[in-house]
Amino acid sequence: MKFAILFGGNSYEHEISIVSAVVLKKVLSEEALFIFCDEEREFYLIEASNLNAKTFSSKAYKKEKKLILKQGGFYIKNFLKENKLEAKCVINLIHGRDGEDGKIAALFEFFGINFIGPRLEASVLSFNKELTKLYAKSVGVKTLKYSILRKGANSQFTPTFPCILKPVRLGSSIGISVAKNEEEFNYGKDVGFEFDDTLLVEEFKKDIKEYNLAGCMVGDELIFSIIEEPKKKEFLDFEQKYLSFSGHNELIEADLNDELKIKLKEAFSKIYNPLFKGALIRCDFFIFENEVYLNEINPNPGSLANYLFKDFNTTLNQLAKSVKNEAKIKINYSFLHSINGQKGKL
Repeated sequence: MKFAILFGGNSYEHEISIVSAVVLKKVLSEEALFIFCDEEREFYLIEASNLNAKTFSSKAYKKEKKLILKQGGFYIKNFLKENKLEAKCVINLIHGRDGEDGKIAALFEFFGINFIGPRLEASVLSFNKELTKLYAKSVGVKTLKYSILRKGANSQFTPTFPCILKPVRLGSSIGISVAKNEEEFNYGKDVGFEFDDTLLVEEFKKDIKEYNLAGCMVGDELIFSIIEEPKKKEFLDFEQKYLSFSGHNELIEADLNDELKIKLKEAFSKIYNPLFKGALIRCDFFIFENEVYLNEINPNPGSLANYLFKDFNTTLNQLAKSVKNEAKIKINYSFLHSINGQKGKL
């Protein structure tokens, strides 16, 4: 299937999205189109041979063909006409704002574009960590206890140490701090508020185990990846997540008993179905005292979590064939016709 990969966006995770696109280029079994959204939210068709760091850091991408988005897809605007890009399905690979907050999902749904990625409601609920907690609770998945700090408020808040502070609307471990005392907590607040006006604070459990599970729904069947136990220091920081793609060469499943594997898959199923249909997501879970807790949902995971699947290309193609756009509503103006036929026309 001919894919188009959309990446970039006006986001703190813009550069991570570029790295994801480069990795996906190497993984896909068929040649794809690459659509870059720059910080001004302009779209460019990037030649696969130019998909490298320098193209973007030097702004050389501006020499590539500019695209416009309209009903049915992306178009190259020429002097006399517009040529539509021939792609059967667009993969939303923009991380963070724009790609995961619902803007791209809304645009694609509005313009009737076939795409892999979270739909609008799923984007809104998974982009905001506070809403994610509420959603998980509503579907019967446990989360760790938390508090919310809002910039300019919560002056009387007393944390329990150690604790972890996370910007509510940001992923990729950006702006996250672990605080063991009041001084570190105040510093962590300052760091977090640089990125967001709302922070989520959780008790930091040092010996808690973290596991990642990705998957998608094809028809009525959920396809799961392997379960990964990421190697981490104190917590999984930006460097460990995104500067070590080369470390994903060997597929090693986490050493868990069958009971915990079933619990993880059950929790994933509750989160995924039906809200995330059409997307390939990764859920990050904690296991503490033999219980499963959701940490966060990655609706557009880095490099689409390809390294967690034994046959990623087959899974992606099956998903692309199963995604469905919103059904169009037929407008027949019967009500207006009925008014028009009466006295005292509208």
